[in-house]
Amino acid sequence: MSRTRVALAAVLTLGLLQGVANAMNGMSGMGQTTINVYGGMGGMAGMSGMTGMAGPSVPKQKVVYHLNGDDPKQQSAALGNIQNHINAVGKDHIDLKVVLHGDGLSLLLYPDALAKTKMKAANANEEMQSKITGMKQQGVQFQVCGNTLKSRNVEMKDLYDVDQKDLVPSGVAQLGLLQSQGYAYIKP
Repeated sequence: MSRTRVALAAVLTLGLLQGVANAMNGMSGMGQTTINVYGGMGGMAGMSGMTGMAGPSVPKQKVVYHLNGDDPKQQSAALGNIQNHINAVGKDHIDLKVVLHGDGLSLLLYPDALAKTKMKAANANEEMQSKITGMKQQGVQFQVCGNTLKSRNVEMKDLYDVDQKDLVPSGVAQLGLLQSQGYAYIKP
């Protein structure tokens, strides 16, 4: 790797870490900080030799992504943001959770189960399943709102790769809990 690329990688890594640190510091005084990541880190992941830039002395990031919309393009973009985030800091340097509630549950809902629920969309096609499996293999945890399951008549068996350990009583309460535990909140 050239000296220019090494220097660029160092500058980008420091900028990314400073941004996350600023976001986390901002949460303590404001109650909630939103980091809009549309296109944010996407450019970094495509640069040659720039994945997994964080070194062993970098503290592990704690991040929660909030999904509550059912647009499959937006969900796919959010999964892309998550993968870019993992690529930027390295899977060993991040504790990443995705909290899904309301319409966001459509990401995991099998299309053939839609008719028996009160959901408007079911986006767990083979492409989405593949992305979700890849993220889980990198340590990403998908947390599903129990309130949404009840109110939308969704059974756990109708959700892709979800079991009891993935359920939380309330998605919004889980978001609040994770933020109180120092997780940076990102709403793509």
